[in-house]
This record gives sequence, C-alpha cells and structure tokens, in this order.
Amino acid sequence: MSRDKKKFKDTTVGKLLLGAAGMINPALGQVLQGVTTPKEAIAEITKADVSNEDKIKLQQLIYEQQNKEIEAITNRWQADSMSDSWLSKNVRPLVLVWCICIFSLAGILDSVDSIPFNIGSTWNDTFEKVMMAVVLAYFGGRTTEKASSMFKKK
Repeated sequence: MSRDKKKFKDTTVGKLLLGAAGMINPALGQVLQGVTTPKEAIAEITKADVSNEDKIKLQQLIYEQQNKEIEAITNRWQADSMSDSWLSKNVRPLVLVWCICIFSLAGILDSVDSIPFNIGSTWNDTFEKVMMAVVLAYFGGRTTEKASSMFKKK
C-alpha cells in the first residue's frame, strides 16, 4: 500500500503561495498546479515564461515560508529544552532511543531464521522513514540549538 504524496497545491504553504503567485502573475499560479514539493515549485518557476522579477518574488516567498516553518520548529524545541518539565526536555532523546531499540529489535528478529517474524515491505518503508525523520530531527535540532546559542554569545 503506497501513499501518494500530497500535492504542493493542497498543502497550507502551497495554498498560500498559489494565492500569492496568482496575485504576482496569473501565469505563475498555473505553473505550480502539478508540483508536489517546494523544490519542484522553484524549478517550475525558473522554467516559467514570465518576467525574472516575478520569478524572484515568488521564489523569495517560498524560501521565506520554509524558513518560518523551520524557525517555528526550532523555537518549539528551544522552549521544550528551557522547560522545567523533565519529560519535555527529554522527549526527543527518548523517542530517538525508542526508535533505535524497536528498529534494531525488529531487524534482529527478522533476520533470525528460527524465529517466525517477518517485517512486511510496508512496515520496512515506514520504519525507514520514521528513523530518518527522528534522527535528522534530533541531530538537526541539536545542531541548530548549538549554532544559535553560539551566535547569541557573540
């Protein structure tokens, strides 16, 4: 069972940017109809037959929106780390440890022939995506926190 990726135009960011694109230049709004990611949107904008000024305006809107989303996530994580609650400070490391343990255990159980346990391909893909997201979010978040604290000290 595979899930189709949500079209860019159906996401909140996509809806906002499509509205802005239509206001900047109606042709740009049409160009973005089939894209599924901000990266694809930028590629389609670059190829569009509209003025460079309009392309730049919309590309800047996409970058700004992505930066706002990243900042919001970072701010939530920083608020969690400043909290007096043990759980809010440790939820990310605990999720990381839990995912690594479950992923490792499932991999070991799946690889031992005498144990009748098999990870289905759907679950294998799901585990892979969850692990990637958790590891990237944890270490990316930690790196962002460390970098922002270093810049604040200067």
